[in-house]
Amino acid sequence: MTAPPVEAPAAFEYRSTWEHVAFYAFVILPFIALIAGIVLAAYGDGISWLDVALSMVFYTVTAHGVTVGYHRLLTHRAFRASRPLKIGLAIAGSMAIQGGVIRWVADHRKHHQHSDDTDDPHSPWRFGNGPTALIKGLWWAHTGWLFRREQAVKGRYAPDLLADDDLVVIHRLFPLWVAMSLFLPPALALAITGSWAAALSALLWASLVRIFLLHHVTFAINSVCHVIGRRPFRTRDRSANFWPLAVLSMGESWHNSHHADPACARHGVDRWQLDSSARVIELFERLGWATDVRWPDQARMQRRRRSADEAAIHS
Repeated sequence: MTAPPVEAPAAFEYRSTWEHVAFYAFVILPFIALIAGIVLAAYGDGISWLDVALSMVFYTVTAHGVTVGYHRLLTHRAFRASRPLKIGLAIAGSMAIQGGVIRWVADHRKHHQHSDDTDDPHSPWRFGNGPTALIKGLWWAHTGWLFRREQAVKGRYAPDLLADDDLVVIHRLFPLWVAMSLFLPPALALAITGSWAAALSALLWASLVRIFLLHHVTFAINSVCHVIGRRPFRTRDRSANFWPLAVLSMGESWHNSHHADPACARHGVDRWQLDSSARVIELFERLGWATDVRWPDQARMQRRRRSADEAAIHS
């Protein structure tokens, strides 16, 4: 009696039609809002201080939701979080509108497993090393890969998250977090001022333009930070530290350092490397909400550090 054939594990799973349409909408609509904002700033009343304040608050919260929650906690397990902190960070990350938490983690773990090789979901070196190939690759890594319906298999790359009931519920409620991210800023503006004009202005600046900025800072980690910058540490890929994005990316642009030690809670491991995400994790540790934090091991990092001559060649 012959054994039944064993099916090969699926290489991809496919995004649903509504998710695919939503991805297009949340890449294109914030860009249109940015153009509208520039026109209104030039020819209209400009941007109010309330818009600036709401934009900064929601940018800071949602960006750290991605960097501290989605990335350092849930993807790389750089620390353990209390249940309320885990839930709060996963919701804050979801409000960045970069995909549901389990989807984001699966894609990012696949990126690390195959960084800059043929199975990397978003390597800028996908099409080769020449100037034309690299321009095409930068577009692919920055935005193009988002429009593919083929996705990393969650059961393969994020089985631990699928086994976490809290995260499964948060993932399923992603449309709710999207709605909160979009409509909380104008609701707050309306409550503070009583003005529908202020609410519409907050929808433009503190919702859509803020989403655009955070999206493209995050996308630049996939694209720019695998092409331009310094490479002080030995890695098997082309990840680089790109200092101009350190503040806006909450420390994520120390990308070569991160790829040299992915589970480390601090990416800016050298002096003067700003990393607000590490400061947030440190605060959570002091409050007792984060434990088993994997801070940099200087001896291990020193073993991975290039010599001055090597660093010059790879920068």
